[in-house]
Amino acid sequence: MAALRSTKGLVALVTGGASGLGKGTAEVLAKAGARVAILDLPQSKGAEVAKEIGAIFTPASVTNEDEIKAAFAKVQSEYGRLDALVNCAGIAYAFKLYSVQKKKHVDFEKIRQTMDVNVLGTFNVIRHGVALMGEHEKDANGQRGVVINTASVAAFDGQTGQSAYSASKGAIVGMTLPLARDFAGDGIRFNTIAPGLMDTPLLSSLPEKVKTFLAQLIPNPSRLGHPHEYGALVQHIIENQYLNGETIRFDGALRMPA
Repeated sequence: MAALRSTKGLVALVTGGASGLGKGTAEVLAKAGARVAILDLPQSKGAEVAKEIGAIFTPASVTNEDEIKAAFAKVQSEYGRLDALVNCAGIAYAFKLYSVQKKKHVDFEKIRQTMDVNVLGTFNVIRHGVALMGEHEKDANGQRGVVINTASVAAFDGQTGQSAYSASKGAIVGMTLPLARDFAGDGIRFNTIAPGLMDTPLLSSLPEKVKTFLAQLIPNPSRLGHPHEYGALVQHIIENQYLNGETIRFDGALRMPA
């Protein structure tokens, strides 16, 4: 029986690693013995988090070509390779495209920015990530690395005001299988996680009664998910080389209401 691959000693880059799901993932991987690079905005707490867990910080916006090039160049310089790329960077705006009552359109820049960061930013990071993975030889199982993207249950159960956000996360789901097929011969796997309601800074800032209400929407366990639980799933995907081309809902059986 094929054994799971150990995370110890592997090189992993986590985008959005300064907070939320990205931070939780970076902490889990570092604890498991991975050499971690945190990619986040220059003004983020990325440097602070990196110092805490013994990682390196590569400041960059996922939409900036030059900054992403420099980030991967730093990973290559510091670590010499890349085995796992975890895309957690993303943004979320809630809006309707047009208010009939107010006769007002949403600012088109909100739509553009949602797509730029969540979709184009993911593509931008992936193309540089696979280039670095391709620099080293395949392992004994014919593998070079794995890319793990972050979608959302909104890709399937988009709520009122989530048309652009849901479309952006649906794009992440949609790219998973073709990317897995594109890079199968190169030994690079692609998987996506679609989290539900997670205890990230966005939700943790809500009043306690609101968080309690949200938790009650989740069948079992009836609570918000934790970023470290997300990170544990990331670790398993890295270690289990038979997981490929798949989107995994991570939501406690939640199905979002309208």
